[in-house]
Amino acid sequence: MSTRRHVGRDPAVPGLEAAFEVEVRLGALEDHGVTRAGHRRVVPVVGGRVTGLVEADILPGGADWQLVRPDGAIEIDTRYSARTADGGHVYLRTFGVRSGRPEVLEALLRGDAVDPAEYYFRLGVRLETSVPALAVLEQCVFVASAIREADRVRYTAYRVT
Repeated sequence: MSTRRHVGRDPAVPGLEAAFEVEVRLGALEDHGVTRAGHRRVVPVVGGRVTGLVEADILPGGADWQLVRPDGAIEIDTRYSARTADGGHVYLRTFGVRSGRPEVLEALLRGDAVDPAEYYFRLGVRLETSVPALAVLEQCVFVASAIREADRVRYTAYRVT
């Protein structure tokens, strides 16, 4: 067993810096039923916009591959692409959880307007791109607090400093 002592400073306490805003337009939920992994739902991504450090239009074709857990919480697993004005592509992937009281989650599923303070919806966000000016974003960790609306999800991604 090593007896080496920690030399130097303690790790920095992370902070958050607003980086970009995302509005993802969604298609109709597809209920795939109970699979070996659990209750699977797929929500198609049909468009949207990214603004801030990234300026791009979200392309149709992505989706949120949700897993509804026995406790009612929903595991979020989205993958979608966006195109910048000059034709570059950005791949976005989010992972997280949406949870709340059963009646609140049912209201969200119906598309009712629900106060975001009534439920928990947090995401980790990863970016991948071949656009040289955006490549530095691939070296960062992003987190977000999201809002689910009837036909869209909105969030601000924060860079963890």
